[in-house]
Amino acid sequence: MCLGIPGEVIELHPEQPDLAKVDVSGVRRMINIGLLCDDPPVPGEWVLIHVGFALSKIDEQEAAAAMQFLEGIGKAYEDEIAALKASLIE
Repeated sequence: MCLGIPGEVIELHPEQPDLAKVDVSGVRRMINIGLLCDDPPVPGEWVLIHVGFALSKIDEQEAAAAMQFLEGIGKAYEDEIAALKASLIE
């Protein structure tokens, strides 16, 4: 199963406008925000992430609801977090 997981944008990459650092359950990674070029996220906003790409912006309530659901399904969520920890976009 492939999941989209919510992450909070922490900072934008100063030299690469299509990259942003996000926090997902305490894991901080660079992700590609290029798909959101029409309405790029800013620090403090939430995005839905899949395989290192931000697919859409979501609000904090949607992020909290998604996290609650994901944590409730167990293994698939744990696998997605492990994949995020192992990924690097630079």
